[in-house]
Amino acid sequence: MSRQSERLALDPDELRRTQGPSLAARIANLLVSEIRRGRLRPGQRLPGTRTLATALDVERDTVVRAFAELAAEGWLASRPQSGTFVAGELPERTIRRPSTARTAVPEHAAFSRPPLVVSGLDALPPGTVFLGGGVPDVRLVPREALARAHRRILRTSPRTRLDYGDARGERTLRRALAEMLGEQRAIATDEDGILITHGSQHAIDLVARVLVRPGDRVALEDPGYPPVRQTFRLSGASLVPIPVDARGLDVAALERACDEAPIRAIYVTPHHQYPTMVVMAPERRQALLALARRRRFAIIEDDYDHEFHFEGRPVLPIASADAHGSVVYVGSLSKMLAPGLRLGFVVPPRDVLDDLVQVRFASDRQGDHAKEAAVAALIDDGELARHVRRVRRVYLARRDVLRDALHEAFGERIHIEERSGGLALWAKLEPGVERIRERALSRGVMFYVGRDFTFDGRSIPFARFGFGSLDERELKRAVGVVARAARRR
Repeated sequence: MSRQSERLALDPDELRRTQGPSLAARIANLLVSEIRRGRLRPGQRLPGTRTLATALDVERDTVVRAFAELAAEGWLASRPQSGTFVAGELPERTIRRPSTARTAVPEHAAFSRPPLVVSGLDALPPGTVFLGGGVPDVRLVPREALARAHRRILRTSPRTRLDYGDARGERTLRRALAEMLGEQRAIATDEDGILITHGSQHAIDLVARVLVRPGDRVALEDPGYPPVRQTFRLSGASLVPIPVDARGLDVAALERACDEAPIRAIYVTPHHQYPTMVVMAPERRQALLALARRRRFAIIEDDYDHEFHFEGRPVLPIASADAHGSVVYVGSLSKMLAPGLRLGFVVPPRDVLDDLVQVRFASDRQGDHAKEAAVAALIDDGELARHVRRVRRVYLARRDVLRDALHEAFGERIHIEERSGGLALWAKLEPGVERIRERALSRGVMFYVGRDFTFDGRSIPFARFGFGSLDERELKRAVGVVARAARRR
C-alpha cells in the first residue's frame, strides 16, 4: 500500500452521519466527499476493500459494492494487480442550479390550445380527517406478504418482469383474475380476455377512447361518480343523466332517452351504486341487458365494491348474464388491497379488447409487470382471499360503529339508508347539510354531501360517510366533530 493510501483514515461515526439509501451507498457517498475535500486526489490509490471494511466496521462485500458503484460512475478506476485508484478525470455528481441570469420558465404558453374545463373537489387542507370516501384502510394491507412476493419475483425473473412485455398485463395476474372472476362472479373468461390497467379509472378512460367519438351520447347515473363524468366529457361525449332511485338505475328513463336520440353507451355501478350504495333490482338488470341488445349500445359495468357485501350473497354482475357482447366489465383491486397500487382490469367483448390493447400500447405501453406478478402470487397463495375475509369483518364492525354514532348524534334528524355492503353509508340528513359540512371542514373533518354527486350541482339533503379508512375510535371522534358542527347556529 502506498504512503498516500495509508494516510486515509475514515471514521465509522462519520459514516453513520452520511446519508444514503443503503450502507454501500453511504460508503460511496463518504468516499466522494473525501475526494471533493481533497483528502483523496486523482491518481491516489485507495486502501484495499478488506482494510477499509475493518476500518469502518462493515462487511467486506459492502465495501466491494460501494467500490463497484463508484467505478461505474467514473469516480474510481481499477488497475489489475495494482489496486483501486481515484480516477484521473472526475465526474460531476452535483445537481446544477439554474442560473438566475437565465430566463425563467414562462408563465403562459406562446402557442394556442383548445380550452380545457375539468372540475372537481378542491384538495383538502393538510391534516384533514376524511370521513367521506369509501376507501380501504391501507394500514391493513398485508405489506410483508406483498413485499416478500415482490422480492421473490425480482430475484427469480428480473429480466422477464422488468423488460417490455405484453400490453395486456402480466400473464400470471390475468390468469389469476380469470379464475377469480369465474369462481366468484360467474364471468366466463380466460387470461387472453382480460386487460390489466392502472385502476378502474384508467380502464374507463381506455374504454371511452375506444367506444366514444365527439358528439356521441353517453348516459350516466344521476347522482353518480364525478370523475367518470369528466372522463367521458374529455372524450367529447354528450352526457345524458339517468335518475337513480331505491331500485337502482331507472331503465324506463333510459329507454325514453334512447327514443330521443341514439345512445352510444351507459356507465353503471349496479352492485353498490356510487354514491347511494343501492343494489340494482334484478328485473332492472334484465331490462337493461335487453334494452342494450335492442338499441345496440354498450353497458360499461363498474363492479364497484363487489368484495365487501355484508348481508346475504353478493349479486352477480350483469356481465355474468351477457350472452350477446353488450357489456364491458370493469373491476379493480383497489379495495381488496390499496388504491395506491393502481391495479384495475377490464373484460370486454374480444374484438373490443383488441382495440383497447392498441390504445393502451399507444398511450401507456404497459403496466408494472413485477408488481402485477407479485399480486398474482398473493392470489395464488390464497393470501389475498384471507386478507379480504379478515378485513371484511373489520369493515363490518366499523360500519356498525359509524351507523350507531350517527344515530346517537343526530337521532330522528338522520335517516341512514340500509344497504347490504360497500364501504360507505348514504344518509338523509336535516336541511342545511352543506352548512354542516362547511363547519365540520373548518374543524378538520371532511365528508361528502349530495350536491357533490348530482349532475347539475343541485342540492339534495344527503351525506356520504365512509368508514373504511378510519378505525372505530377515529370514526367516533370524527362524528363528534360533525355533530358539534350541526349544533352550531
